[in-house]
Amino acid sequence: MTSRLPRADQPEENVPHRILTVDDDLHIREVIRVALKKAGMSVAEARDGKEALARFAAEAPDLVVLDIGMPELDGLDVCRQIRKSSDVPILFLTARDEEIDRILGLEIGGDDYVTKPFSPRELVARVNVILRRSAPREVDSKSSVLAQGKLAIDPVEHAASFAGTPLRLTAIEFGILRALLARPTALFSREQIMAAAYQLNIQVSDRTIDSHIRNIRAKLAAANCDNVIETIHGVGFKLGRCEPAA
Repeated sequence: MTSRLPRADQPEENVPHRILTVDDDLHIREVIRVALKKAGMSVAEARDGKEALARFAAEAPDLVVLDIGMPELDGLDVCRQIRKSSDVPILFLTARDEEIDRILGLEIGGDDYVTKPFSPRELVARVNVILRRSAPREVDSKSSVLAQGKLAIDPVEHAASFAGTPLRLTAIEFGILRALLARPTALFSREQIMAAAYQLNIQVSDRTIDSHIRNIRAKLAAANCDNVIETIHGVGFKLGRCEPAA
C-alpha cells in the first residue's frame, strides 16, 4: 500500500489522511471537501481524469474518491491506470442508473461505491471503513501469519502471497481473505462476508460482494490457483484448498 511520510516536525499519528477527490461537478467537490475536512482529513481535488492522474502522482493520496461519469477520460479509465502501479483504495461515485458501471468498477479494482445523491455522513463513514481496513495493524503477541495451502496473509504487514508470489489486493479483498483464513473450515454467508469486509453497519448489495469474490479469484487464478474460494450455492462461501492448479 502507498505509505505516508510525516513532516519532520509532525508525529506520524497526527498526519491527516490525504484524500484525492475527482469530479467534474464543482458543487460535489465542495460538499466532499467540507465533509472530509470536518472529519480531519486533507483533501486534494481534480476536475477530470487527466488532472486526476497528475494529482495522484504528485499527491500520493491514501484514498481516491472517484466519479465514474466524467467526460473523455472517465473514472473507470482512471482506475485502470492507477491499478497498473498502485493498490491505493478507490471509492467510486456513481449515478443511480449506472449499475453496470458500478459492478465493472469493483471488478477492475474499486473498493466500494456511493450513489448520487449521497449523504456526506455516509461518504465519510465509507471512507473511514476503507482506510481502517487498509491500515497496517500494530504488532502484538497474538499476531501471526494466516495460511492455507500456498496462500498466506500477514495481518501485521498487510501483505498477502501465493506460493511466495506477492498478491496485490485492495483493502476490501484483503479483509475478505483475512476473514476466510481466520476460520478456514467455516461457511460464510454474504452477510458475514459483508461484516468482515466493511466492519461498520453499512449495507452493500449481494452483487457487490460477488464482484469482490470474482476479483479475488481472478487475482489468484493469475497466480495459478483456481481453488481459493468455494461457492456453496444458496448458502455462501468457504475457503478452498488454495493449492496450485494442476
